[in-house]
Amino acid sequence: MKTYPAFSAAKRMVFKLALSLTLPLCWMPAAQAAEEPVYRFSPVNQASIALSADYWNPIVAYVSEKSGVKLVLKIGRTSADTTAYVLAQEVEFVFSNHLFSPERDKLGWKVFGRRLTPPIQGQLIVPADSAITDISQLGGKDVVYPGPEAFVSYKVPYAQLLNQKIDAKVVFAGNTDGALAQLFSGRVPAAGVNSQLAENYARREGKKFRVLWSSEPLHDLALMAAAKVPDKDVQAVAKAFAGMHKDPKGQAILQEVSKHIGLTQEAYFISSDGSEYAPYRKFYQTAPAQLR
Repeated sequence: MKTYPAFSAAKRMVFKLALSLTLPLCWMPAAQAAEEPVYRFSPVNQASIALSADYWNPIVAYVSEKSGVKLVLKIGRTSADTTAYVLAQEVEFVFSNHLFSPERDKLGWKVFGRRLTPPIQGQLIVPADSAITDISQLGGKDVVYPGPEAFVSYKVPYAQLLNQKIDAKVVFAGNTDGALAQLFSGRVPAAGVNSQLAENYARREGKKFRVLWSSEPLHDLALMAAAKVPDKDVQAVAKAFAGMHKDPKGQAILQEVSKHIGLTQEAYFISSDGSEYAPYRKFYQTAPAQLR
């Protein structure tokens, strides 16, 4: 499996600026730390680190203030790095769809909410002017994905290729923005994507693409809490997320930060009992062995 380097001087500058966000952002004075717990919140990298921080930092600050439960943002350089924090039990709250496999279900993470957006799909796409018109033409070619942990963008479309016995080569880019930058720069002929993120990127960057294959509709990522977090804190955080769009201050924050990543103003958070994520669990019942 190949991983390509950064794409331009401008991208490298943004990346260097964002590297500081990979450090644990949870330092507090000892006296304050002793008074209240500080929980780390790790959202899966769906965009670059800088864009992810622009979106999540104001939301995390609002939820902390409204709930009275201190949250701090913890993001890795790639989606796989961020999920590694989760699996190492270094975080207490997540926004993720990486925890629905049978083995990870045993870790005890509980869904308490999700972001209200239209259903998403795993897709295989090419630039609009590509000569490739069918996934069968991807045999022997590079297909770029955000990373090995990306459920919608990698596992779902790659499972389709494997099931169709199409021997495409896997390339990982670290996140969706990186994957799409490689696609539209001509480094790779095709990409596995989350439909929502691909559309947002194309809108931001003025790009056009053609869809070769789409999965069944799926819900967006889930807000989840670790089993070790006291229920009162989970409930307070859940209430703050779910009520954010009803509060003028929270609504203003959502409207502003959504612009950074191409979401509409309607992309707010709602409560969930996790039942919407049954298709994720069902996937693992028939998925190729290397994707379970």
